[in-house]
Amino acid sequence: MRLVFGLVLVVGIALASFAVYMAQDFIEQASARAKALEAEQARAVKLVDVVVAKREMRYGERITREDMEVIKWQANKVPEGAFNAIVAPQDGNKKVIPVFWEGETRPRAAMRSYLPYEPILASKVTDPGIDAGINAVLGAGKRAFALKVDVTSGVAGFLRPGDRVDVYWSGKIGKQEVTKLIDTAVKLIAINQNADADRSEETQIARTVTVEGTPQQVAALALAQRTGRLTLSLVGSGDELEVGPVEIDRMELLGIEEAAPAPEVEKERVCTIRTNKGGEIVETVIPCTN
Repeated sequence: MRLVFGLVLVVGIALASFAVYMAQDFIEQASARAKALEAEQARAVKLVDVVVAKREMRYGERITREDMEVIKWQANKVPEGAFNAIVAPQDGNKKVIPVFWEGETRPRAAMRSYLPYEPILASKVTDPGIDAGINAVLGAGKRAFALKVDVTSGVAGFLRPGDRVDVYWSGKIGKQEVTKLIDTAVKLIAINQNADADRSEETQIARTVTVEGTPQQVAALALAQRTGRLTLSLVGSGDELEVGPVEIDRMELLGIEEAAPAPEVEKERVCTIRTNKGGEIVETVIPCTN
């Protein structure tokens, strides 16, 4: 009987030891998995909400709440001007930037074309209630002014809304024909009454371009257009180099140096004396004394 009891006790202790070993192994594995999961979560990219287009939209189309949805986006790759909510109350979380404030029923308008799941950007849509057009792209304190151009003065068909151009004036100053740079990096906001920056007809030739400028710039361009011929020069998209004064006349263009005026030859001095001889005035040459 004692032998049986001893055997049972030994077996029980062995089973208990085995159970403890298995439990420790399980705990260690679970702890290792938890640490690995924490490390993986630490390395994981943080995601934030971003409002994107739900469908394809063209320039000028009105955008309503039904045209957008919210998706997760990599936090450090969010484009500038993106929205993180479609609708939000004005007195809510200040970090929430919605496309529409709560109670706003007026639609926005697309100022460029959108593809599905492309982020909606504040700079690419109008304010609520405003349709796409020149008014929507004019900056604060700026004015729109139309310039007449042709195939040679308007950089052929390469101009697009949003481009920047240098403006040259050609005319006469005195008797000389002169070309002068009168304004730099002027922003174009419309070509032939079209403000769609996505328009891509390669054969389109500009007849008029609408530029954005301050009232002072508009006054200068108006006078320049009336008194001479304007030519536009396209500025590169990444060109931020400041351009100094540029002016050239025909003589400088052809490398002709204007001849210095011939020295004046001093005339010989002649001194005379007048006498009255019988009522007749006689002029006689005499030596000059001084």
